[in-house]
Amino acid sequence: MQGFSVLIFLFLLFCGHETSHVVKRSIDPSASYPLITDDRLPKDVIPQSYDIYLEPNVEENIFSGHIKMNLTWKSDSKKISIHAHFNLDINDRKIVLRKINKNNSDSQLSDNVSVVRGSRFPKKTIYIIYLKEVIKQGTECLLEIPFEGSIWESGEGLFKGSYSNGTYLATYLRPNNARRLFPCYDEPGFKVPFTVSITRPSHLVTIFNTPLARTTNHSILKDHVIDFFETTPPMSSFTFGFVTSNLVKLQNEVKPEAELKTQSEPVINLWGFEDNVNQLKEVREKVLLAHKAIQSYFEIPLPLSKIDVVVIPELPVVRPVDNWGLLLFKESDLMQNRYYDIAQELIYQWIGSWVTPEWWTDAHLNKALASFLASEIVIKLDGGIEFNGKYPMTTLYSIYYEFSKRYPHSRITAMKQETISYKMELVIRMLNFTLGKDSFQKGLRAFIENLQFKTFVGNDLWSALTTQAVKDGTLKSQYNVADIVGTWFAIHRLPVVTARRDYEKNTATIQQKLYLRERPHDVPEQDKMVWWIPIVLNRQDALNFSNCSPYVWMEKAQQMTINNMPPNDQFIIINQEEIGPFPVNYDERNWQMLSNFLQTETGRALVPTYTRSKLLHDAWNLAYAGDLGFATALNMTLFMKFERNHIVWNPVFTFIDQIGRHIDMPEVHKKFEEYVLILLTPLYEDLGAEIENEDNWKTDLRSLTKRFLCGAGYRPCVEEAQNAYSVWQHSSDPNLENPVPNHYICPIFKWGTMEEWQFGIQRVIEFPKSRKQSERTYLLKTLAGCPTQPEKVLRLLELSILEDNSNFTENDQFLIFSSLTGTSNGYYTLFKFLSDNWTTIREKLKDNTNLWDHLIGSATGFFLTQKGYDMVQQLYEQHSGEFGSAQHIIEKSLRNIKEEALWSEANLPVIETWLNNFLSKNSSKSS
Repeated sequence: MQGFSVLIFLFLLFCGHETSHVVKRSIDPSASYPLITDDRLPKDVIPQSYDIYLEPNVEENIFSGHIKMNLTWKSDSKKISIHAHFNLDINDRKIVLRKINKNNSDSQLSDNVSVVRGSRFPKKTIYIIYLKEVIKQGTECLLEIPFEGSIWESGEGLFKGSYSNGTYLATYLRPNNARRLFPCYDEPGFKVPFTVSITRPSHLVTIFNTPLARTTNHSILKDHVIDFFETTPPMSSFTFGFVTSNLVKLQNEVKPEAELKTQSEPVINLWGFEDNVNQLKEVREKVLLAHKAIQSYFEIPLPLSKIDVVVIPELPVVRPVDNWGLLLFKESDLMQNRYYDIAQELIYQWIGSWVTPEWWTDAHLNKALASFLASEIVIKLDGGIEFNGKYPMTTLYSIYYEFSKRYPHSRITAMKQETISYKMELVIRMLNFTLGKDSFQKGLRAFIENLQFKTFVGNDLWSALTTQAVKDGTLKSQYNVADIVGTWFAIHRLPVVTARRDYEKNTATIQQKLYLRERPHDVPEQDKMVWWIPIVLNRQDALNFSNCSPYVWMEKAQQMTINNMPPNDQFIIINQEEIGPFPVNYDERNWQMLSNFLQTETGRALVPTYTRSKLLHDAWNLAYAGDLGFATALNMTLFMKFERNHIVWNPVFTFIDQIGRHIDMPEVHKKFEEYVLILLTPLYEDLGAEIENEDNWKTDLRSLTKRFLCGAGYRPCVEEAQNAYSVWQHSSDPNLENPVPNHYICPIFKWGTMEEWQFGIQRVIEFPKSRKQSERTYLLKTLAGCPTQPEKVLRLLELSILEDNSNFTENDQFLIFSSLTGTSNGYYTLFKFLSDNWTTIREKLKDNTNLWDHLIGSATGFFLTQKGYDMVQQLYEQHSGEFGSAQHIIEKSLRNIKEEALWSEANLPVIETWLNNFLSKNSSKSS
């Protein structure tokens, strides 16, 4: 490959940016909840209520307290098992257990039950209290336990934090950190009322799940008071929460009586610190609007009298803290002018706190449902402006990419779980379309109404949706939502649907199979992977993209035939608007009709944005996977010269990069660059110069377009880059700073002169220690990864490897090797350097196996053609027995190149033929 795709490679690798198809979500800690391996507590003794007193001592980072648990014996037992963290100190001599005498109308405490001892279960946060006597089934007792613990600085349990004007105490008890704060039954399934009192310094404020009932002076601690709060509704221990600091409440505006909330709705209060509280007015409006929209959707008011939203600078948690009736947000997150985070946390008040997953294995479902509903609320409130048009495409494209690998998921377990949760969200979105939004909404309401103050498993939700959809006639009576979603959740993959039409019989054969982009397609037992798939079909003679009812369901069938297709000169579209998370392939004739239709103004007006984007995305990905000819996929880009919607353009840049990387033939790649110039130049010119306060999508689209044009040699861009670079070259002290914008650096080193490149090398060598080293890293990466001239790369390798230049560290050498793998010029030149200097390099790196292994992998592992395979094979034979620790690396390289060479052999001639035809009809004005 010659040069072009280096641009996006460096864009990703160097700048830390993401192409527009990548999901920009941080890894949610809840993603790993299903991996919790805690032993469940036995159900022989269960709680009925808690009475808790807490006394924090911030100066000494400790707290003390006591808990009274009202317990009921469900079976005879002489021990009580509860949760208590290792760092929670319990003196078993102070544990008191008394029976509750219920013979009279008033409950009275009777004699104590002797406690023999208390001890911890080995390697578990389970504390067992052994009793002298067996307590009979049906008995109620009051268990009293004093305890002491530590205040943490990390965001778990009870922790403290600081900000510019002081400190605060707060709790974060998800998923099982209540046991760090007090002994309890720390499982979501145990839902009981809490009666809580907390000590605080008198000049501070404590906010809890429920409103303050009364405050009294502390009998011992001077300038301290005890707050007594209203008893909570039944809730799980992880939803317990409080915060103590010098908080200030944003005063609610007085509204006309007609606009006042009904008593059944909670009052929403916003809290901050004195120096930021006035900035929260807009946030309060968003919270109120989001709550109103969610309340309208569910039509079931929360059983809370208030919801406190607390904004804390630098809150040390990844996601907001969603206690029931008390939400804690990091200030920077809440000031982003977004509805999504607010809506998601408010939805958790209904589904998460009020209706709670039975165990953390259903946390994925809870998160997926809340995420989908939050997205729907955002779209309702502002049309989805904050998504920049990328929902659900950002999530969907990343899911397509991950699940189409031979071995999906990274080694990061939490990321794997997060990906599964994203897929669940898309399946829920599919149900919302195919069951009908009205049926889905009613089913969800019934789900909440039936499980108030209770816990749920997945089947509870699917049953409620099935009942409602069958009642409304949007699902056949013999179907069950649990069966439908079961296939999607059980198989951590995605299907691809292919529709091949018989134009004489007016029928179509619909097939499903495992979707694989990554080669070879040798996943075991893939024939057994089948899904329930909704075939939502649109036809050219009756286009109606608002109708999302399935034409038919594929009931775990690999193939089926559907009748009554349109005339043979009219297309069909399946899975419009990405209703379900699966790509769709067609026969070439149908693809060609789609391409022709989208090249007309009428066609682009009739086919909605997401569907146009999907058709383009599917065609390119299916071609990359080997399921569609590249000529057909490239034909689907022809309408892009008329397209100006950024959503449709989003996937194009990724596809250009991916295919560009796989064109390992300089003469073909040059033609591909000219195609890119012709494709992107009209768009860039139409976008025009940046203007103040323009939409984010326009700024982003212009930036991406310019980067790719620069990489393809767009003359105006290269000239701008050289002019900016010339200023740096002629500055009096070029080592003081780099005044050149980052996006100009790569074009300079790719298209510029040797002199310009050598100036950059000198800046790396003379880089001052006083400047940010990340600037030097970026410069070195571009010096290595951008040039198309081998002499530049060879000179860098000589300086950094052969000449023992002390200005280049071992980390630099790793960096250079990695950067050279992004372009064919890079790895071809690195391979030549290794071959020509084998003996010298082998001697230099004989004691550095890590760098040697990295060099062999970088120099041999990225070829894509038979020519590359032959080169690596020759090196392998020539130096047989000399590879040492890298023996397995070069052998793996040979296996991979063999597979890639098959792809190149099958596709590069097709791509070249198409490019020749395209370029003969179009002349680039920008080259």
